Amino acid sequence: MNKLKMILLMAIAIFSFTAADAQTAKKKYKTKKAKTAMHYQCPMKCEGGKTYHKNGKCPVCKMQMKPVKASVAHATYQCPMKCEGEKTYAKAGKCPVCEMDLKKTGVKKATDGHEGHNH
Repeated sequence: MNKLKMILLMAIAIFSFTAADAQTAKKKYKTKKAKTAMHYQCPMKCEGGKTYHKNGKCPVCKMQMKPVKASVAHATYQCPMKCEGEKTYAKAGKCPVCEMDLKKTGVKKATDGHEGHNH
């Protein structure tokens, strides 16, 4: 009788440990979905793909900004002669000053488009 009780206690202990381990394994491997923040951009892309967190009017052409999904990272392009200083563009093209082809400068994380502002 003592052997039977001992076997039952061992079986209960083993099953309870494996059940608890299975629950922690489920919690451990849950994945989070990436959140995509909504940004706003001028439909004419007056500022070379610059985006803003708040909706409003484009400071250059005064058109109403359109919502765009913010990307996690994007390639940036820049004039090799740096005619406009450190200004970068979201798409390949030609420099508006010297007409040279823009060169890829690398991958940059998406920002709010407020470079040089302290807010």
